[in-house]
Amino acid sequence: MLYYMIALLIIAADQLTKWLVVKNMELGQSIPIIDQVFYITSHRNTGAAWGILAGQMWFFYLITTAVIIGIVYYIQRYTKGQRLLGVALGLMLGGAIGNFIDRAVRQEVVDFIHVIIVNYNYPIFNIADSSLCVGVMLLFIQMLLDSGKKKKEQ
Repeated sequence: MLYYMIALLIIAADQLTKWLVVKNMELGQSIPIIDQVFYITSHRNTGAAWGILAGQMWFFYLITTAVIIGIVYYIQRYTKGQRLLGVALGLMLGGAIGNFIDRAVRQEVVDFIHVIIVNYNYPIFNIADSSLCVGVMLLFIQMLLDSGKKKKEQ
């Protein structure tokens, strides 16, 4: 249940922040938070990261549905006693659903977190994207930990 609550919190934060951006900013408008480093920029994306597969909503519906089903299955089946795995999957579930809602309702994803890292203008993203990335990183850490345990057992 905890892992679904994590997903719900991510979905709520993601959708609230996107709603605030859509409601209060013009498309393309940018508000500096830390000049030359961090901005809130109203942006829309009809594809995936870096605009990959722009406009292919049917593809995203299919893939996201499969991913959500897979994550729910893994939460139900494998998270007992595996808190890190559960948190990772909860974050991934929340992120997947957050962007799925945008695609289903708006036919595009609202992005607004704009970061410039050492003169690299990183693609604009949102809370759902961040949640997915952190979830994947935690999943990778869990896999490394599991691999280490198996080596010790051998």
